[in-house]
Parts: sequence; C-alpha cells; structure tokens
Amino acid sequence: MSEMHLLDVLHEAAASTQLFDPTTIKSRAMAFKHFKLGNNKCGFVHVQAHIIEGRTVEQKQYLSDTLLQQLETHLPGHYQLSIHIYDLMPQIYRKN
Repeated sequence: MSEMHLLDVLHEAAASTQLFDPTTIKSRAMAFKHFKLGNNKCGFVHVQAHIIEGRTVEQKQYLSDTLLQQLETHLPGHYQLSIHIYDLMPQIYRKN
C-alpha cells in the first residue's frame, strides 16, 4: 500500500469517528530512511493525533482504536503499529 493511500485511509477513519469537523482534520506522513526496531518487524507506522483538549478518555480511546483497526486491516502483520493521542491546550495553541 502506498503512503498516500494509507494517509487517505487514516484521514477518512478520523472523519468517520464524528469527533471532529471534517474540514478541520489535517493529515501528513513522514517517512524515515534510517530506523532500528528491537523486534522482527520490518518497519513501523506511528500515528500522532494532536487534538484540541476537551474530549473524554472514551472518545480518545475510540479514535485510537479506530485508527489502529485501519492500520491492522491495511498493513501486513510484520509492521510495528502504534497510536498516540495528544491534547492541545486551546489557550496556547495558535494557527493562522
């Protein structure tokens, strides 16, 4: 699966949770040429979701589970997969 296709899948999965206004979701992918894993996996995908604080733990778990399910569905078992949800404080978060 191409990086762009996987990015599309994850973007749509985030929108499908209905936790966000779909027009506010931004997605990007970064590939790492050099990395080392401590297991027999050939690669990894680590998703960082930075969201404005205020959602419940259950909502964040739902987002995390939804994204991980898509990764597991679309990637072979020899990848290390992880999700980390970060809360952004609206008092200090800025964008234009």
